[in-house]
Amino acid sequence: MALPGWLAVLGLGGVVDGEQVQPGGVDLRVGEVHVFRGPGFLGVRGRRVAASEPLEPRGGVWELGPGVYKLVFLDAVYVPEGAVGFCFPRSSLLRSGVLMGCAVWDPGYRGRGEALLEVLNPSGFVLERGARVAQLVYVSLRGFGGAYRGVYQGERLGRRG
Repeated sequence: MALPGWLAVLGLGGVVDGEQVQPGGVDLRVGEVHVFRGPGFLGVRGRRVAASEPLEPRGGVWELGPGVYKLVFLDAVYVPEGAVGFCFPRSSLLRSGVLMGCAVWDPGYRGRGEALLEVLNPSGFVLERGARVAQLVYVSLRGFGGAYRGVYQGERLGRRG
């Protein structure tokens, strides 16, 4: 069962804009846009995420050409134990020729997560800092088996969280 937005918003850290609360979840805002600067690696016993560098917005916006970018969310997320978080793109992205990919956020995850943004529109895309780009939906779990303890626990909470 998905948690309603008024309950899901309790899983966000910090100030929440009233427009972020949706009937079936809560919207996440973009805080940073990065360009990739090297390869990543995923092996059987190890990983190395691709190096990236933040782009500075001009006048509060990023003018993005076609390509692939990493987004860092402005909102800190706290997934309740006993729930799992699914992140979906807002339809305005899709209607503008932009795809976004997110991973599953496990029970107990805390951090300022990331998403992949792919600008397919040949004319590019303009994105304002703080714009609502994703909807986070929490789904309650049956037979909860423990909280997330992976390498990304607490990511980016020291800077603004």
